[in-house]
Amino acid sequence: MVFNVTTEDFDKEVLSFDGKVLVDFWAEWCGPCMMLGPVIEEVSEEIDDVKFCKVNCDEARELALEYGIMSIPCLLVFENGELVNQSIGYIDKDSVINLVK
Repeated sequence: MVFNVTTEDFDKEVLSFDGKVLVDFWAEWCGPCMMLGPVIEEVSEEIDDVKFCKVNCDEARELALEYGIMSIPCLLVFENGELVNQSIGYIDKDSVINLVK
């Protein structure tokens, strides 16, 4: 399951979460984002120990600015509230799995 996260609940859903969280920064007009979305959904069904979230950059510009998102899709991996890994651009399923391991 992939959770939609907003500026209002980012702290609670991501930074305060005890464990790993993958956050997909995306936008509806972004072709590579639309290709990556189903990959994230698929991986979220296979990996139980990681929380998967999406942030729409158009609706949460403050978050995109705060994390220096210059290109999308951008995947950020947090562990216990700390940024531990990231990837920019479309990546395949195996790369998403490796990113969160």
